[in-house]
Amino acid sequence: MAVGGFIGFDNVAASLTVPHDGHCGMLRPMVLRRLLGLDGGRVERPLRPADDAETATVRRIVAALDALPPEERRDLAGFAYILSRAAHADLDVTVDETRLMEEIVERIGRLPRAQAVLVVEIARHQGSLYGGTEDYLVTREFAAHTTEEQRLALVEACFAVVASDHVISAEEYAELTQIATELGLNRAQLNAIRRQYRDHLAAIQRMRGTNRAE
Repeated sequence: MAVGGFIGFDNVAASLTVPHDGHCGMLRPMVLRRLLGLDGGRVERPLRPADDAETATVRRIVAALDALPPEERRDLAGFAYILSRAAHADLDVTVDETRLMEEIVERIGRLPRAQAVLVVEIARHQGSLYGGTEDYLVTREFAAHTTEEQRLALVEACFAVVASDHVISAEEYAELTQIATELGLNRAQLNAIRRQYRDHLAAIQRMRGTNRAE
């Protein structure tokens, strides 16, 4: 079921969790269910007009998703690329980050595992080759075609991926902030997401380590 030109799924968000140590790190199911209109609420379409120009990155990922309607392919392609952008912020995409991206894409896109793996691999490859020039274009295009709820869910998913190794570095947090800004999130929305991952922020961990040493 496509909702608001995005990808639909049923009753899977609750099982999407980040490997963690008992603190924060869960991808909130309620946001994703609202995002896809599965809670009975109305999903509003974005007010901004769609940009007809698609980047080469999105077109390439879309080519691997012929079974999905065009709008869903485009949005899933952008979603996967931006997840990969966040994971690559520290120039090192870990195994845990990759596996979580694959799980998110598999469940949100309702794809076979092998196809989700392919989508994530293409997104990672494109990001490593063209990240400097494509990042803003892909993120702007995703923002133009999606609702606020969908953009919030994407930023939450980016935090979840980056936090999968239990630490969000300064470089990663800067990239997450940039992604949120490009997607049109305000400071209050970003801070609400940040609070969920406070225990994973490297600066907080260093401060606590200093306090314990004293």
